[in-house]
Amino acid sequence: MSHELDRDSESQPNTSPRRNFLGRLAAGTMAFAATSLFAKSANAMTNDNAFADDEPWLKGLAGKKHKQVFDGANINGGFPLIFASAYMNTMTATYKLAPTDVGALIVARHMGMPMLLNDAMWAKYHIGKMVGVNDPVTKAPAMRNLFYKSKEGDMMNIAASADKLMAQGAILAVCNVAMTVLSGMAAAEMKMKPELAYADWKAGLLPGVHVAPSGVLAVGRAQEIGCTYCYGGG
Repeated sequence: MSHELDRDSESQPNTSPRRNFLGRLAAGTMAFAATSLFAKSANAMTNDNAFADDEPWLKGLAGKKHKQVFDGANINGGFPLIFASAYMNTMTATYKLAPTDVGALIVARHMGMPMLLNDAMWAKYHIGKMVGVNDPVTKAPAMRNLFYKSKEGDMMNIAASADKLMAQGAILAVCNVAMTVLSGMAAAEMKMKPELAYADWKAGLLPGVHVAPSGVLAVGRAQEIGCTYCYGGG
């Protein structure tokens, strides 16, 4: 696995996208959009074990004795998904559990957020170039999402592709702050209005993916309701 991780790290882009991302956040270009969403979620929470009606990424974890949240701050070769698959499969096999006894939440945030966009978005907005993911066939920046309906060679374990995980009952969520900032960066490159790109990205999420006000909120709230934590690496 270390060899794969080393290989993946070599394929990462230079630090300019990350710097741009953090710079935009530091400048407060999007702080405002998230503020009302944070307040809405906070006001709806009545105690540490409750979840609000607008927290659907948590509802699927209710009643699960064993549950873990996977922090996908970077795509990292799909390892946030691979780790979730390993958790679900080894927990059920090792402890002779029913699949319904085990819950997994994958939160795609920061530069990992585009991992849960569809092929059309990857092609239109040149996401492979943005996040440093190359197509194993063309060796050029990927113009499709390698981590959904994965083909042989797209990721280390194609059984962990997003569609297969959701079929197993895993919950997938993206960070709205990351989606806002990254779609805005993409809009600037394409000389289009940021709000149009944001609407496009939101509509272009993979089927069944939830939008959380922020990734760190989703990761934190998952732990508040009993999830253990796993970093997705990268």
